[in-house]
Amino acid sequence: MTGKRKRREWARNGRALPAMQVSPAPPPGLAQPKPDAAASDRTERASTQNPIFRLWHHRNYRIFMCGQTPNNTTSWMQRVGVGWFAWELTHSSIWLGAVAAADLAPMLILAPLAGALTDRSDPMRQIRITQFLMFLQAITMAAVTLAGLMTVELLFALSLVTGTIQPLYATARQTIVPSTVPRSEFPSAVAIDSALFQASRFVGPAIAALIIPHAGVGGTFLAHVCGTFGLIVALNFMRLPPYRPQPRRGANIFQDIGESLRYVYGHKGILPLFVLLTVASSLVRPLQDMLPGFAGGVFHSGAVGLSWLASSMGVGAMASAGWIGYRGRIDGLSVVVLSGFLGLVVATFGFVATDRLWLGVLFAAMSGCTLNLMSTSTQALVQSAVADHMRGRVMSLYILVFRGTPAIGALVIGVLADRMGLRLAFAATAAICFAVWFAILPQRRAIAETLEA
Repeated sequence: MTGKRKRREWARNGRALPAMQVSPAPPPGLAQPKPDAAASDRTERASTQNPIFRLWHHRNYRIFMCGQTPNNTTSWMQRVGVGWFAWELTHSSIWLGAVAAADLAPMLILAPLAGALTDRSDPMRQIRITQFLMFLQAITMAAVTLAGLMTVELLFALSLVTGTIQPLYATARQTIVPSTVPRSEFPSAVAIDSALFQASRFVGPAIAALIIPHAGVGGTFLAHVCGTFGLIVALNFMRLPPYRPQPRRGANIFQDIGESLRYVYGHKGILPLFVLLTVASSLVRPLQDMLPGFAGGVFHSGAVGLSWLASSMGVGAMASAGWIGYRGRIDGLSVVVLSGFLGLVVATFGFVATDRLWLGVLFAAMSGCTLNLMSTSTQALVQSAVADHMRGRVMSLYILVFRGTPAIGALVIGVLADRMGLRLAFAATAAICFAVWFAILPQRRAIAETLEA
């Protein structure tokens, strides 16, 4: 239809004539402006880049990772320093275990409460407050140690402070990362976060091992003061949208926790993945904590063998996280979770079936790879599917399962291993895991349809 006929048709129907969009002519003597070729090239490059590199175009994500990664590294340095100092002060395995439990056990009790609190408050404000408290704790620990006033009781108390604050930070952090990237890039964002965390697990202790002989344990505590301060600075440079309270039905925080449990229980996709994660975390993941026993009692390789086994687990975990980040898609991740779980079972059977160190190193790498493959994919799927007003509470349950249940599992498996040996104890737990995997396998289609939409 020509322009004149179109305008006559509009007039017959009694409608106002549409305003004509006419580009103003450039003033005399000025050339017609050209499109910004550089901007369009940047946009096109960003859209075609690999997801791992595309993430760093998001300013808030870039700032958060650059502040959090050094903080994770110095946190592991402090943990090594705390463990070494507890042994130096007491030469007691009981105190060594008690100080470690003070750092981890509060997660079992406080994670659900922290998740409910996160959904009721501004998560960014919660992160800033917890990091300021962590900064004060790190300064206190460094000052008391360097002044020569540290006792094992005070070390236990300061570790308990860390363990109490950590759940509040961890749950708020789980809601911040998704707000820094588009939803389509959740898998890559979660995977890179996991890869950087896994790297800090091994870089931090390695640096601590170099610092302690020269600067003492206090040097690791001072390093964490710097790492925490760096994260606080990074948080102040982030610019997130204003906080909008999420709707909630619970009259109090305990009803909020109950609502999250009902939400997970009634979710056809999240519940099966949480079951798999709980079983793997409590029955197979404690293998990492038992590596000293395998290195000494099975492979007869001492500290050198232990370092090889632990390092290979870390390398496997980093490789799997990098692959998920490179893959950069939600679709198909439910198959990755199920395959990773089965691979973890196979790796555990292989690890306990051999007494050759080189085979143990290979199966340890496979164990670290498949465990992180399963856990990172689970986190990405849950982050993508969970309702925004439930995010803090549901992710607090994820943290509770993944970080809290291994402590209980290690205790139970330790009792079993004392009676039947490490290899037979883990063979039994791997068999239980396989039975659970076989029972959940028929739900794979429902899981995919629910979580990958």
